[in-house]
Amino acid sequence: MSNTVYIVDIEAVDTRYTAQWKKYLPDQLQKALMSDTILIGEVEVISGGEVPQATTPGAFLNFGGTNVYKSNQLLQIAELFCSGKVNDGDYFLYTDAWNPTVIQLKYMSELLGIKVHIGGMWHAGSYDPQDFLGRLIGEKPWVRNAELSMFDCYDHNYFATDFHVALFKKTFGDKVDDDKIHVVGWPMEYLEQELKPYMGLEKENIILFPHRIAPEKQPEIFRDLAAEFPDYKFIVCQDEELTKDEYHTLLGKAKMVFSANLQETLGISAYEGALVGAMPIVPNRLSYTEMYPAEAKYPSNITEDFESYLKNKNLMIAKINDVMHNNSTYHVHLPEVLAKVSPFFSGQRLYETIKKAIVS
Repeated sequence: MSNTVYIVDIEAVDTRYTAQWKKYLPDQLQKALMSDTILIGEVEVISGGEVPQATTPGAFLNFGGTNVYKSNQLLQIAELFCSGKVNDGDYFLYTDAWNPTVIQLKYMSELLGIKVHIGGMWHAGSYDPQDFLGRLIGEKPWVRNAELSMFDCYDHNYFATDFHVALFKKTFGDKVDDDKIHVVGWPMEYLEQELKPYMGLEKENIILFPHRIAPEKQPEIFRDLAAEFPDYKFIVCQDEELTKDEYHTLLGKAKMVFSANLQETLGISAYEGALVGAMPIVPNRLSYTEMYPAEAKYPSNITEDFESYLKNKNLMIAKINDVMHNNSTYHVHLPEVLAKVSPFFSGQRLYETIKKAIVS
């Protein structure tokens, strides 16, 4: 009898990758659990239903609605245990590790003597001073203790990049077990196929800011730069309230995607830009440092904050001029960008870790 892999998913937002995960991840994982035509595990999704409120401005979820969603998930998990459907060797994959229901899952597993495996995918937390939890809650003991408790509940703590691990360990240090940490990238191999219709579109003098409008993304730098380039279209995507198709069309027509981010543990939009021929221009910091070649990066100090930007504005203007005036030259570097970045957007290492746990 094969084991079950339960995906305890993150609530979907139509304009974010979370909606794509809900659509693609179960099938991707199910395909990965086939070994020489032998089924290693069956995938089931534990969803929290419809999110009852709109996303909180500047965040990727709703601070109230997310708890309704997670509570619905906990109810389903408890019912699975009560009905005897959870077996030794089953795997629970939390696609957002910041989910306190994992503590109750661990409680049920240990007290009922059912040996399950648990994995959690970390996106952010109070340990990141630029995340909303870091900004609004910060170093309060309850949140730090909660994050450590959740970390301890997971057999596998998944991170997309080495930078994110370093950020996590900067706060928690030797309180975390390195053997529980796995750098795997994120399971987004669907992106290349999904973006194929937008490859090869005729390019226009468009520069995109494809990030949330939030302090850690520094949209004010992008808006200030726009005034220096009246012949180019500087578009803040969230200002336009675009559908996913409209966003991808703009991305396909753009020559550049721009970042001055102060928070980034992966950076999906820059990769999406590269896939459809829009050159990512990113600061040499955060996850960008390990992910992107030199041609895509500019010195971090230029946009460390708005004051630094104003002091170095001429350098940023020169970089944008260079990319836009010599776009065909930069376009030659895109295969190099994609070769370096694409492994961060594959679920292969994640799937292998889950498979190894199930068959052990």
